Amino acid sequence: MKVVSLVNSAPDFTEQHLVTNGASDLFADVFGERGRHSRSAFGVAQIPLGACIEIDCVEVD
Repeated sequence: MKVVSLVNSAPDFTEQHLVTNGASDLFADVFGERGRHSRSAFGVAQIPLGACIEIDCVEVD
């Protein structure tokens, strides 16, 4: 599984990876071993509809 996380952040916030830990934990809890993944976390100025985080994931075989 490949996970990309976009975190709505102020320019000086650098801990997007910590915000994304919650999604990683959820995937591991729900999917077990198949929930293991590589990931990227990025800070962005805004996300549509005022969301605070957007998670995109793709299962890779």
